[in-house]
Amino acid sequence: MSEQSRFMLVASPLMEHSPAFDRAAALAKAEDAALHIVAFDYLEGLATASLVNEKALEQMRLGYVDRHRQWLEEQARPLRKIGVHVTTEVAWVERPLEEILLHLKEQPMDVLIKALEHESLWSRLMFTPLDVHLLRECPVPLHFVSHAVHALPRKIVAAVDPFHRDDHYKTFNDRILHEAAKLASACNAELDVVYAYDLSSISADEFGFDNGSAFFSSGKAKTLYDYQEDAFHELAERNGISPEQRHMIMGSPGKVLIRFAEAYDTDVIVMGRVGHRGLGRLIGSTVEHLLYKMPCSVWVVYTERLDE
Repeated sequence: MSEQSRFMLVASPLMEHSPAFDRAAALAKAEDAALHIVAFDYLEGLATASLVNEKALEQMRLGYVDRHRQWLEEQARPLRKIGVHVTTEVAWVERPLEEILLHLKEQPMDVLIKALEHESLWSRLMFTPLDVHLLRECPVPLHFVSHAVHALPRKIVAAVDPFHRDDHYKTFNDRILHEAAKLASACNAELDVVYAYDLSSISADEFGFDNGSAFFSSGKAKTLYDYQEDAFHELAERNGISPEQRHMIMGSPGKVLIRFAEAYDTDVIVMGRVGHRGLGRLIGSTVEHLLYKMPCSVWVVYTERLDE
C-alpha cells in the first residue's frame, strides 16, 4: 500500500478563512491526503508593545496563540467530519520563512498550499515578500491560491517550454505535465497544455544562424517554428496529451499565459521553476514575474538547480 500523501497549508496569522482553506480541504479530500494546517503568528504591534511589562507581554502572546489554536481547530472540525485527516499547529515566530523550511525538512510534504498575499509593486521593490522567498527557496511544489472561484479546480492549464537542447529541460517538462495530469485526474478537471513561443527572445547564434537578418528571414523563421512545433508535439505525445488539449501560441509567454487563463476561465496554472543564478533564459523564469498578475491560482513545480 502506498504511503498517504501529506499537504501543508500555511494559514494567515490574522485568523482569516481564506479561499486557501477551501482549496486545501478539497484537494486533500480528492487525493485522500493528510492535511497539516500551520500558522506562524507574529503581530508587530503586540510583539513590540511598550506600555506593558515583559511578563504581561508574554501572557498576551500566549493568549493570542491559544485563541488562534482554538480557531484553527474550529476550521478543522468540519473537514474531519468529511473524512479528511487534519492536524493543526500554531507558533509565535518572527521569521516564518526559516520555520516553514525547517518544517518541510522535518516533516516532508507533497505540496505547500498558501493564500497569495497581494503586495504593491513598491512594497515588492523595497521588501521581498514571503511568497517570493518561498518561490525561490521552497523545496516542494507550491500552490499559491488566488481568485479561487471553485474549491476543487475544474480547469487546469500546464505551461511548458519544450524547445531546449539540454536534456534537463526535457525531463522538467515531463514533470510539469505529470504533476498537472495527476492534479487534473484527482479533481476530475479539464487539462490544457500551452506552449507560448516568442521568436524574439531566442538568439540567432544559439540555433546555428550566422546573423540576425538570416535568422528572421521567412525561411529561417519557418524552420525554427517547425522545430518548436515538433518538440511540442513530441512532448505532448510522450505524455498522452491529446491534440485537442495542445495549444501552441506565438507571443510573449507572460501575456499569452495571462490571456489564455482569462479566456478559458482557468482555475489553476501549473508552471515550472529552476534555480538560475547568473543564467539567462530558463524554464520558469516568468513565474516570479507573473505570480501577482495571473487571474488564477498558480501551482509551481521544481527541478534540481542546473547551476550547482
